[in-house]
Amino acid sequence: MNYWLMKSEPEVFGIEHLKRMPDQTEHWDGVRNYQARNMMRDQMKMGDQVFFYHSNCDEPGIVGIMEVVREGYPDFTAFDPEQKYYDPKSDPDNPRWYMVDVRFVRDLKRTITLKELKEYADGPLADSPLVRKGNRLSIVPLTAGQWDFILSLE
Repeated sequence: MNYWLMKSEPEVFGIEHLKRMPDQTEHWDGVRNYQARNMMRDQMKMGDQVFFYHSNCDEPGIVGIMEVVREGYPDFTAFDPEQKYYDPKSDPDNPRWYMVDVRFVRDLKRTITLKELKEYADGPLADSPLVRKGNRLSIVPLTAGQWDFILSLE
């Protein structure tokens, strides 16, 4: 099993949005970074556990847990000019962008803030890109040890 953290702005698509979706499941679309795309396309597997992270808000942090329920497939929003994430260079016969489906598992007992996580940048989270200065990726891989440590902060 792999462990991940996926970021989204709560006003755009927050954990409350996911909880209101049919079967509390939704595709994770709109990723337009090649490194993050490669993780979704090549590495995310059914059953992988994912922290839901609210970004670009008053208090960024981890708010819940999701599970990957469908492995990487072409991001169809890239093909539709009416969609926010349309990319005219992406083609259904040669897709540029991918997505996965995730399902809500549970809310965390409390938000684990980025500020708090950064306190462990020289300790248990030292090797995590999550606390590395300048990290802008919307998807961050975590080790099992990092996952367990973060859960212990709950």
